[in-house]
Amino acid sequence: MRTIPATVITAALLLALAACGSDDDSKTQPSSTTSAPTTAPALSHAEIVERCTTAVAALPPGPNGEVPSTPTPKPCIGLSDHDYLDAYMDGIAQSNQQGRDALEDAITAGADGGQ
Repeated sequence: MRTIPATVITAALLLALAACGSDDDSKTQPSSTTSAPTTAPALSHAEIVERCTTAVAALPPGPNGEVPSTPTPKPCIGLSDHDYLDAYMDGIAQSNQQGRDALEDAITAGADGGQ
């Protein structure tokens, strides 16, 4: 059997590794003319607070009727404690108003159906 000297194997491995680490990455790198993915425009502070308020209003109440303040809804992450508290309270008010409107609609529908 013939054996291949270790120096030949080492030289072949070094050449293979040198080819992988060449400075000519133009074949593997995308060209600079490709467009980068577009990102959505940044939301204004008022839009973030509005989205937070809407998210809080959509939270289901707990068994005692309380709306949980934790975990923080995703749209509210990053707001200051003050802004989150304002949005949280506005969201609860919005949810309460929706509940009152739904109750009023049910009462009105029941009154109209009975006459």
